[in-house]
Amino acid sequence: MTYTEWVSWIFILCLFGPTPISSESSLSSNIPTNFLSFARKQEVVDWLVGVRRKIHENPELGFEEVETSKLVRAELDKMGIPYKYPVAVTGVLGFVGTGEPPFVAIRADMDALAMQEMVEWEHKSKIPGKMHACGHDSHVAMLLGAAKILQEHREELQGTVILVFQPAEEGGGGAKKILDAGVLENVNAIFGLHVSPDLPIGEVASRSGPLLAGSGFFEAVISGKGGHAAIPQHSIDPILAASNVIVSLQHLVSREADPLESQVVTVAKFQGGGAFNVIPDSVTIGGTFRAFSKESIMQLKQRIEEVITRQAAVQRCNATVDFHEKEKPLFPATINNPNLHKHFQNVAGNMLGVHNVKDMQPLMGSEDFSFYQEEMSGYFFFLGMKDEALGRLPSVHSPHFKINEGALPYGAALHASLAATYLLEIQPQPSSREGKHHDEL
Repeated sequence: MTYTEWVSWIFILCLFGPTPISSESSLSSNIPTNFLSFARKQEVVDWLVGVRRKIHENPELGFEEVETSKLVRAELDKMGIPYKYPVAVTGVLGFVGTGEPPFVAIRADMDALAMQEMVEWEHKSKIPGKMHACGHDSHVAMLLGAAKILQEHREELQGTVILVFQPAEEGGGGAKKILDAGVLENVNAIFGLHVSPDLPIGEVASRSGPLLAGSGFFEAVISGKGGHAAIPQHSIDPILAASNVIVSLQHLVSREADPLESQVVTVAKFQGGGAFNVIPDSVTIGGTFRAFSKESIMQLKQRIEEVITRQAAVQRCNATVDFHEKEKPLFPATINNPNLHKHFQNVAGNMLGVHNVKDMQPLMGSEDFSFYQEEMSGYFFFLGMKDEALGRLPSVHSPHFKINEGALPYGAALHASLAATYLLEIQPQPSSREGKHHDEL
């Protein structure tokens, strides 16, 4: 065969031979854009907005999400998606796909906050003193949107997606109760998101490694001896003692913590006395402490109790400290898996463009999603919803908080895409908990 014939033959092989890109790789790169196109259909958008507004009108606090849970189950029934209920009191777990391994989970929190909504609009909260001021109503709507997308494409799923509708994220540790129920023991990975009023719509942000701090709460009662303010020598002043306690607590960060390690101790509650001329018998203070390692969290917890009780004693008072760990368990830090970070960057980049996938600095806020990450690979990210045309959006936990409903299709499509492509591309890791199986998994 002549040189010219060899060259021609090689050219033909390159032209018609197999490409180096696998069908799975090609399919997974198309999934994000296809899913977003589905989520942007007008009938899907209208449905997402309608679901979110129904939930917003009827906010429920942690472990009280009865009506929210009922709405979730009704929507899953309409889609033909099986589910397990109740889980962790009011939680719901839905299942889409083959019913076989590998298993991947996507999660939304359902609870509202105990605050009065100050936004005047057609779908304002109908429950006095309760409001979805952290976007959990949108999180539920987006996860239901992901369920709709996945169910529509269920024949393409190479495993099972678990839809985790979780109660009580706002301090109640609902994630821990989901895990304690033993229903996620064979899950390989889990994804979660949170809306952000500071990121432009169409952008997402996260990072590999530590993303959000671990946290705990404390409350202390400092007891003295009440009396007339004009004769303080006959009293033991708990307000003075509490004031010294608060100042001393600030030294835990400024003088005991490594300056290169972020920590926070904040006293946000001070209750004592009801008259201008009466020294009260007792004062109650309370607050939060935060850090990025379990060791630092436990050290802060120990030192907070020591400082409060001993500083109170210096002022001749007694003090008791309660960390309310039964109602508000200590949250670990939210630490993103490095491999899932790469997966997130690929999926979000394919959907939104790589320039809209941002790296961010860690935040001192906390999330009980971190409990899942202690048991399995997990990834948490922020979804932008800022639109200059709509004006500045108030921050979360504000009575003026609003949702840009234009973000709902993005969240639904990202949830579904992260799960579906994970099942296609990621080989399941052998479970260290072999022998512990559940019918639903």
